[in-house]
Amino acid sequence: QLQLVESGGGLVQPGGSLRLSCVASGVAPDYDLIGWFRQTPGKEREGVACIKVPGGNTNYADSVKGRFTISRDSAKNAVYLQMNSLKPEDTGVYYCALDRGLYGGLYLSLHSDDFGSWGQGTQVTVSS
Repeated sequence: QLQLVESGGGLVQPGGSLRLSCVASGVAPDYDLIGWFRQTPGKEREGVACIKVPGGNTNYADSVKGRFTISRDSAKNAVYLQMNSLKPEDTGVYYCALDRGLYGGLYLSLHSDDFGSWGQGTQVTVSS
């Protein structure tokens, strides 16, 4: 049984930084991408970043380009999201997820429907 566990969320002031971690354990289904998503009450889950496995190609939502960086440590079965220059609109619950392997890694999707294995989420609050 696959488990994805996110950590690293918290309260940070605008302009600050946080580093989120997602550690996987157990048996994973076939997948090509690991993604980070976020959700706020009343809004749909939004794709933030994804990374191709293997290969390392990345894709980012326009709203976070230049501020967020996704990376992976295969030895630790971990994926990270370094978030810099945080803004209040970055507030939300952040989830990591594995995709369903629909595109063979040819399409770096940020659509939540393309992802099938999810963690429980970690809260990020950006506020002064």
